[in-house]
Amino acid sequence: MKLHTYFRSSAAYRVRIALNVKRLAFDLQPENLPRGEHRADRYLALNPQGLVPLLEAEGDTVAQSLAIIEYLEERYPAPPLLPSEPLARAHVRAMALAVACDLHPLNNLRVLNYLRVPLGHDEAAVTRWIQHWIAEGFRALEVLVRRYSGDSRHCFGTTVTLADVCLVPQMYNARRFECDLAPYPTLVAIDAALREKPEFLAAAPERQPDAG
Repeated sequence: MKLHTYFRSSAAYRVRIALNVKRLAFDLQPENLPRGEHRADRYLALNPQGLVPLLEAEGDTVAQSLAIIEYLEERYPAPPLLPSEPLARAHVRAMALAVACDLHPLNNLRVLNYLRVPLGHDEAAVTRWIQHWIAEGFRALEVLVRRYSGDSRHCFGTTVTLADVCLVPQMYNARRFECDLAPYPTLVAIDAALREKPEFLAAAPERQPDAG
């Protein structure tokens, strides 16, 4: 398998974690987003959306981080990232989607660049935008993880799930943009515990070959 990635992409970060949790071997193909490598004809031929991550597997390609992780879950079911009970699976998916669909897209690079040009917002305004939407998302997520975490070390129950895979990269973004995390002590505790796990450590942005 080959994963097209960028070290700071939180969506690619999710997939790196999932691959590591499932102990799958994969090659990395970095795509430098600031240099526009994801918009090159070579890459657009593989992924017309021009986004990372993209997984090459079984002679085909899969785009979108959650679709990739769901594919991995179905193709390589152990260890599982989703609980076996349907209602529990729904709760885990809901937390993951709260990050991947409602929170993360609003601080995606292409959205931020549109705020800068053509809308003309300065960096202070862009940072306020990021901090506002992360706070909105984390406010609700803090309530959910308090409700469903079994040990204050995982978002749901007592094992790593898809919700954890989505949380850690978003917490990385929050720290990068100097968000106030004091109102979210449960999220902070879970993130700290997860980042100590080898699978999460190996996926961290600073450990990627294109970091620097």
